[in-house]
Amino acid sequence: MGRPPVLPVDKKLGLVVRVMSGDLTAAEAAREAGVSEQSVSNWRRQFIEGGRNGLAGEGGRDTEEASRMAELAKENAMLKTTIGELYLELRKYGRSAAVRPPQPRGRVRPGRLVN
Repeated sequence: MGRPPVLPVDKKLGLVVRVMSGDLTAAEAAREAGVSEQSVSNWRRQFIEGGRNGLAGEGGRDTEEASRMAELAKENAMLKTTIGELYLELRKYGRSAAVRPPQPRGRVRPGRLVN
């Protein structure tokens, strides 16, 4: 059997609801949609998991994804702090002429030494 066409979400939802209510079997729904029975079972599982996550207050996010987002937010805050500290250091040393590297005067040609 070849790859079935992508069905709109509303059609999948309608089939899953009809299967869960007992109006259709998974095999009948699969025949009606032109997909495998396994696809209908996957949709049903995804539907139930989505409802479970919504009721758990996760808003549809996987706990793994939520923990990764928290980790990235923490790392982002640390990097912003480090950048701020480095910026202050650069400003502090940037005002002193003694620490500035000498600036080349005039046109610099590759291969020539410039004092």
